[in-house]
Amino acid sequence: MSLKFEEVIGQPQAVRLLSQAIGKNRIAPAYLFVGPDGIGKRLSARYFVQYLASREDTPEQLARIRKRMEQGNHPDLLWVEPTYQHQGQLLSVTQAKAEGVKRKALPRIRIEQVREISQFLSRPPLESPRSLVAIDRADLMAEGAANGLLKTLEEPGQATIIAIASSEAALLPTIVSRCTRIPFYRLSPETLAQVLRSRGYGEIVGNPTVMALAQGSPGEAIAAFEQLQACPPELLQSLQNLPPTPREQLTLAKTIPQTLDTPTQLWLIGYLQQFYWQNHPSSQTLQPLEKASRALLNYVQPRLVWEVTLLAMGSGQ
Repeated sequence: MSLKFEEVIGQPQAVRLLSQAIGKNRIAPAYLFVGPDGIGKRLSARYFVQYLASREDTPEQLARIRKRMEQGNHPDLLWVEPTYQHQGQLLSVTQAKAEGVKRKALPRIRIEQVREISQFLSRPPLESPRSLVAIDRADLMAEGAANGLLKTLEEPGQATIIAIASSEAALLPTIVSRCTRIPFYRLSPETLAQVLRSRGYGEIVGNPTVMALAQGSPGEAIAAFEQLQACPPELLQSLQNLPPTPREQLTLAKTIPQTLDTPTQLWLIGYLQQFYWQNHPSSQTLQPLEKASRALLNYVQPRLVWEVTLLAMGSGQ
């Protein structure tokens, strides 16, 4: 079987390992696709499950399978994403955004979703040689969910499970040890620019802060650029050129959590760290931002975080 990852650029090792697995028909019960976000892990997983679901190596069948998987109606594929809890329901990131749900914490892979995986794998595949489960952002798995997944990995049955993660550190070592590791790496600046231009994002290449923030990840570059476009220009301008008085700084600190949800605030801190590092490198600006990021991740009240941060940054001007 010939395996073509047409849209996966700059990941020759991952493509080679996956191609060899299918070519030799040596499919592991579990894989870990690991590497920074936005560099092709998710896309490679989609290609991989399409071939694993196919009984024939024909372009027509692969096209049919791909279409059904993209529509989310293939009976032998379960694609699991991190969710928010809202009014007794689990909402994906896309659903939460569409419904205007204000997000106060990061999404998680939850124990209810791992139970769904177990139930899905309890029946044999209907059309494919094996059942297929992809766990997107497995590094955002809650502790109870991770323990539940470990039991599933011990006896996966007639199935292949793919965990997609940006880092191994957030996963249980016992989960990592049960998976075949497929590494993904950041792209070179030249390859990153090539990918962005080929996808119609040439404008990003001319933004040094976004390019530096991307760190070799096309997905991160596009996400950062879109976040930047969505951020109110006057707010961004105020944060890049802080108002001179403590009173004005406290007013700005009040405005930020009223305007942006917590995940967007975390992204904004990363952007400001890169901006100040490139333009005004100083421990008096960078250290408060680093502390702010940790505080938000520890669920400290955002307004208080920004008050302390902006006053500290302002005192260093």
